[in-house]
Amino acid sequence: MTKEYWRWPGSAWASQDADWRRADRITAGVDVGTTSSQAVVLCDGEVYAYASIHTGADFRKAAGAVVEKAIDDTGMRMADIGAVAGTGWGSDHITFAGQILDEVLCHAKGARHIYGREVRTVVDLGGQTTKAILLYDWDRVRDFMMNDKCATGMGRNVEYLCGLLQVPIEEIGELSLSVSEDPEPVSTTCYAFADTETMGLFGRPEYRSDKMTDNEVYASHMFSIAWRVLGVIGRLQPPDVGDVKVCKELGFTGGLAKNPGVTKRIERELGVTALAGRYDPQLAGALGAALLI
Repeated sequence: MTKEYWRWPGSAWASQDADWRRADRITAGVDVGTTSSQAVVLCDGEVYAYASIHTGADFRKAAGAVVEKAIDDTGMRMADIGAVAGTGWGSDHITFAGQILDEVLCHAKGARHIYGREVRTVVDLGGQTTKAILLYDWDRVRDFMMNDKCATGMGRNVEYLCGLLQVPIEEIGELSLSVSEDPEPVSTTCYAFADTETMGLFGRPEYRSDKMTDNEVYASHMFSIAWRVLGVIGRLQPPDVGDVKVCKELGFTGGLAKNPGVTKRIERELGVTALAGRYDPQLAGALGAALLI
């Protein structure tokens, strides 16, 4: 079987301590994204089970499959879930959801649960979109910005790059950090241009006098992604930190949040350290949907 370098491993977890049969209310949130889908099941407001899978070509199939994976081996059935809310790129295909909720609100709510009430700036690094969200001290969105062109929707692009270069997606971020100094980023105009320029850096002397190492090439590409995301964050309203408008209590969500080659460079440029969360940041959208319903 051909190794799928581009794919994040799926995951699933269910509490061994809680008994869902004793819960007064069971809710679920389902986030169907362009590259991955997540489901989170809550019992009386506490996380009981969750799962994350690759979306594939069939959004409707992925929506059902991720919920089934979350409750597998728990004895719970879909009929036992009192309310289901959907969100994400493919939310219209979650036919069993009672409500479809806005992605920004879901990620804001989910981030508060993952990072705590101190989080003020949420950056959702998804497969096709980047969203920067500024929160009030309470659970309300103060401002948000989203990329308006393909250049910042880079989660899917990293998958493509890892498949092309045959570098595991779990490793490319760390590899890109093992350089003494970041080279200049590749194109920040469009991911197609970025891919072309990245491939050109391998053994092309016209780009620089000395040949770049593989890790330097990865660094150049990750730096370009971080730079595009910074452009979205910088459009948020004040308060300001340095040259970029952001509150220092920063939390990342989405699949690309698990790529330190991107997140560490964003932290460096902003001069802040992101908060540590208690759940996988990729669960934020589904978790927020489950909490909001």
